Amino acid sequence: MPAAIEAMRSAFAQLSDGRARIPVRTGVEGDGTLALFMPGWLPAEGALGGKIVTVRPGNAEEGRPLVHAIVLLIDPDTGIPEAVLDATWLTALRTGAASGLATELLALPDAEVLAVVGAGVQARAQVEAVLAVRPIRQIRVRSRSAESAERFAAELRAGGCGVDPGRVEVRVVSDPVEQLAGAQVVVTATDARDAVLPAAVDPGTHINAVGAYTPEMRELPGELVARATVIVDQREAAWAEAGDLVLAVAEGVLEPDERLPELGEVVAGRHPGRTTWEEVTVFKSVGSAAQDLAVARRACAGGVGSVERSEES
Repeated sequence: MPAAIEAMRSAFAQLSDGRARIPVRTGVEGDGTLALFMPGWLPAEGALGGKIVTVRPGNAEEGRPLVHAIVLLIDPDTGIPEAVLDATWLTALRTGAASGLATELLALPDAEVLAVVGAGVQARAQVEAVLAVRPIRQIRVRSRSAESAERFAAELRAGGCGVDPGRVEVRVVSDPVEQLAGAQVVVTATDARDAVLPAAVDPGTHINAVGAYTPEMRELPGELVARATVIVDQREAAWAEAGDLVLAVAEGVLEPDERLPELGEVVAGRHPGRTTWEEVTVFKSVGSAAQDLAVARRACAGGVGSVERSEES
């Protein structure tokens, strides 16, 4: 996770200073399955390629994962495909690492209480990332399914996701207000279409909102978005895809801001990020191919390029 967080630092810096070439992803739906195509070029890593993600909501009822993904890396000097990686885990890793970077840059330095909404693969990587950058002593878990929340909490209590059982208390909380009281870092990692947080949060709270990735989905109420300092992963993609922002504008509580700050601008020091202890900050992420290419290149470091290729391949 620490290496993935550093990969995100590089990826977001390149996104915000214009070096990376990352088109807004294209989605195609066929017979109930959404396929997302995310190409890109990340020059600092020499990473050319892209990711294909499929999302099929009906899979959960049939005992299959909701999301599947692959990343393709291409040698930019020859055009030869270098590697195909199963990106289901890599997607969770890079999404968690982005929140880890945002938490490092935006959350209060002494944050000790983490509230997590969601209990899936993404939530696990989010916990690991926050633990890597803040001295968390209590984790509060909430999910639509009490069973999944208890299962996730039991995994954390057993030392999963980097939790030190002797140092970190893990609780399952069903009431949103109780969960957020005194929580300095909040993660929402759901597939919700309606807000999963109340409008009121404590002063100084930092929120990583990573679950809503279409204009129709949201995890945050408009009133919360309007009062917070919102940092996004990629400005163009956020206004095109982030329902948390799009719906708040439609409701008239948020003005569209073409200069919405990006995390890479905070990395580079061009935006201050948090400026006061009582400020509420939100990192709104819809995901970028820059993240996938950065972690894929690191995952393949030392191996890619050394494999002999036959004429047939």
